[in-house]
This record gives sequence, structure tokens and C-alpha cells, in this order.
Amino acid sequence: MRRTLPDIETFVQGIRSADRALLGQAITLVESTREDRQVMARNIIAQLHADLPDNTFRIAVTGAPGAGKSTFIEALGMHLVAQGKRVAVLAIDPSSAMSGGSILGDKTRMEQLSATEMAFIRPSPSGDSLGGVARKTREAMVLVEAAGFDTVIVETVGVGQSEIAAQRMTDLFLLLLLPGAGDELQGIKRGIVEMADLLVVNKSDGDRVKLANQARAHYLNATHLLPPKPSGWLPEVLACSALENTGIEAVWQRMEAYQAHIRANGWLLENRRQQARYWLEDTLDAGLKDLFYQHPEVKSRLAALEPEVLSGKISAIDAAMQVLAAFRKGM
Repeated sequence: MRRTLPDIETFVQGIRSADRALLGQAITLVESTREDRQVMARNIIAQLHADLPDNTFRIAVTGAPGAGKSTFIEALGMHLVAQGKRVAVLAIDPSSAMSGGSILGDKTRMEQLSATEMAFIRPSPSGDSLGGVARKTREAMVLVEAAGFDTVIVETVGVGQSEIAAQRMTDLFLLLLLPGAGDELQGIKRGIVEMADLLVVNKSDGDRVKLANQARAHYLNATHLLPPKPSGWLPEVLACSALENTGIEAVWQRMEAYQAHIRANGWLLENRRQQARYWLEDTLDAGLKDLFYQHPEVKSRLAALEPEVLSGKISAIDAAMQVLAAFRKGM
């Protein structure tokens, strides 16, 4: 039998009281595609959004597969918990393009952090969302911040040009790098380096220390050639070993320095305004897409034209223009 969901007020009060079970249920509501649950989720978000704390710090961590993102986040998270901070990790797992499924195994990769009451780890499938994040990551951030988690870490799917979506919802963008992974300056797109506020060469341990130092020097030189950032912050390059827990404290100290810098010069507030604007635009884009495909004229014309496109009788562009014309006519 299907369980009866708590009412909206129970969710709101429970999340404000840091009830982990209700917090998890609320994120599931937010991620649901059912319209009734979406309505409920929007009501919960609306009530919690009105009085969010202003002392939170939002961090995006990205990097190529194998860079050690989960290990790094666990080491950083445990360091923060030891300082009395409450840490929420929103880990985005890639969804299969064929089956649509995700492994969602981040809790098993962060065993220590997931075991502490001071941390909350929530894996979510990326679905068909680009930008290294899930479609409802912003809403999940509101929920964990309302529950009192002052440091929110978003672990993205991987590294690429589309990671701009993760940058647009966080205060600090950290790029995790590997030592000796080929030509460091060609192996990563310039765009992702330009977005980074901190670049951290991980796995600086054992016989890879020399390689890590070389990679750090290369990236340090490269950052001086990049255009100035709107925050006024000059990106820094550090090295650490998440596995051996060395250099993590130094990384956090630079994160704190960055946070102090953007609070002092007003960029944090301005960036949060821009985050709100991007959220508005992205929500409108997603809503318009859903509205378009659910329109009866669009459904009808698309069903009629798709076979003609597949058979080569008309071009995809011509078919698309006809579908759009049908939508405009039916508005």
C-alpha cells in the first residue's frame, strides 16, 4: 500500500527542525514528475525560501572521472564537521542515456561522512539535465539550507563546458585535477579553467608528488593569462592528497579567504542575485518546453510529421517549422 505523505506544514516544520527523514522525503517530492507532488513541493519551497539563512556557503566540486571527487569531498567534509560545521552534499550521478538509470552510489563512497549526524548526503540522478547537475538541484539546496546545513557541496557529474550550470548556482567553483594526466593545459577545456575559483591537484602522494607539483606550476602560469573574474578574485592553484588527508586544511583556508573576499566586496550578494535570475530563466525554459510538448496541436502535427522526417520526405528543419507554426496558431 502507498504511504500517506505528511502535509505541507509538517514538512516545513520538520525540515526547519532538521528532521532528516522529512528532508529526504521533501527532496524526493521535488524530484518527482507527478504534478500533484510537484505542486506540494513548490508550496514547501515557497514557505522555506522566505527566511533562508544568509550565512551559507555553496561550493561546486567538479573534475574529470578518476580525479577523486568523492574522496576529496569526504575528506573536506570531515574536516568541516570537526570544526562544528553542518555539511550537505548533493551528489549528481550520471544517468544512462539508454536505460535512464543511475547507480547513486555516493553514500557508499563517503562512508565516514555519511555516518555523522553533522552531514547529509543526497545522491540524485542527472536525468536529461545538462550542466553537470540535476534539474532540481537548486530546490534541493533550498531544502538543505532551510534544515540548517551551512555548507552545501554540489558534486557534479564530470568536467566539461556544460558545467556552467553548476557555477550558476554556487558561490565557489572548485576544479579538481589529476597529476600527470597528459598535457595538463590541453587536456582540460579553457572554459572550465576560466570558471574555476580554485584549482586543486589531487592525489599528490607517493611517487606522484613531483608530477602534482609540475601540474600545479603549469596551471598557476595559465591562470595569470586568464581574464579578470567579476569577483575580483585571482584563481589559486593548490595540491592535496584526499586519500592521505594532506593539504585539505590549506584548501579550506583558501576557500574561507575567498568567501571573506566576496562578502567584503559585495560579490556574494550580487552573485546570489544572478543565481536567482538563472533559476527563474531555467524554470521558465523547462516549463515552456513541457507546455509546448503537451499542446494538442503540437502532439498532432508532431505525430504526423515525424514519420515523414524519418523516411526522408521532408527535412527536420521544415518539420520543426511546421510544428512551431501549429503551436503559434493554437495559442
